[in-house]
Amino acid sequence: MKRIITFIAVVVITIGVMAWTSPGLIRSINLGLDLKGGFEILYQATPMENGAKITRESLTQTAVSLEKRADVLGGSEPQVTTEGSDRIRLRIAGVTDEQEVRKRLKEPASLTFRSKDGTEKEADQYNKIELIGSDFAENGASITYDQLNRPQISIKLKNKEKFAEVTKRLASKPYGSPERNLAIYLDDRLLSDPEVQQELDQGTAVITGSYTLDEAKQIRDTINLGALPLKLTEKYSQSVGATLGQLSLDQTLKAGAIASIVILLFMILVYHIPGLVASFTLIVYVWMMLLIFYFAGVTLTLPGIAAFVLGIGMAVDANIITDERIKEELRSGKSILSAVKAGNKVSFRTVMDAHVTTFIAAAVMYWMGAGSVRGFALVLMIDIVVSIITNIFFSRYLLVSLVKGNIIKKPGVLGVKESEIRAL
Repeated sequence: MKRIITFIAVVVITIGVMAWTSPGLIRSINLGLDLKGGFEILYQATPMENGAKITRESLTQTAVSLEKRADVLGGSEPQVTTEGSDRIRLRIAGVTDEQEVRKRLKEPASLTFRSKDGTEKEADQYNKIELIGSDFAENGASITYDQLNRPQISIKLKNKEKFAEVTKRLASKPYGSPERNLAIYLDDRLLSDPEVQQELDQGTAVITGSYTLDEAKQIRDTINLGALPLKLTEKYSQSVGATLGQLSLDQTLKAGAIASIVILLFMILVYHIPGLVASFTLIVYVWMMLLIFYFAGVTLTLPGIAAFVLGIGMAVDANIITDERIKEELRSGKSILSAVKAGNKVSFRTVMDAHVTTFIAAAVMYWMGAGSVRGFALVLMIDIVVSIITNIFFSRYLLVSLVKGNIIKKPGVLGVKESEIRAL
């Protein structure tokens, strides 16, 4: 009786939670450029230094850096492609302030530490560059607080010895001398010019000033974006319509709903109670996928939908393999409980092997791919993990609960006729 009550409670609570949250989850899913449109920018790339040439490597690296910037700035799965020998096209969705994105995407964000070489007048600008962007650790800027709880920006350097040498040399200058200062510039904007008091050998520099927390965060993010290998000039920009129009999207969703209903009915008609359990766990699987999309901020695109559908197919296969193994065990003459346990055990390795190998393939695609390929791989990896939880472990828990609760007493309920059962 306790098993039956537990089973009913789990099913009722799960259905209630899914019915309550599903409408909001569906409305909150982020859609990609191909589903809801966005805007695109075409950039002309030129070398940072006069006389330098654009190489295929520098153009590709600039495209990669541009894609990372779009991700940091809140773009929804940006699409970045190189064209010809000196152009980069960026397509991005889910951005509310296009002008701000344009500004932040192409700004050089060149961080330099400068000093005075002693040959210029005291009023002149700092003219000797001591450290450049390549001297700082990637994503090494972070927010810290001073003794008065004021925000400041801490920066890690790659080479502690180089920074120690610079600060030691400046600290040896006379007190009060402008040559003793180490100015910190972001592009050509002076952030601060503190006087070096002593040699700094910890490999960390701190930018202080009267910054608000938002200002400090903006400086940190700008520094972490890093400098682009090439200078970008915007040639034109335009709004982009969805590849899959609203009508086509509605038709796709309708076709998916019809196909899902057909699959559920097939599972129930062929496998009876196990099919009913499998259908329920499939619905739970879809709900959990939507839940993860919402909390992880995953952007759903056409490749993502393809991976989602593929995941549903794998989930159906997992249930069919398990149910068929149970039917085979029943036909061999075993009791219902023994057949369920044996079927679950025998099918477990087969199903897990398929899921693990597919997960490895998806992980390689995510690691080596870019853009829509990574989106497909990410959704597929999430698919596999959720499918293992719902369509392997949760499905078997529910079926075993029904068997041990004496709800399933005849083989016919599991889709096996009495005439098909052989004596042990």
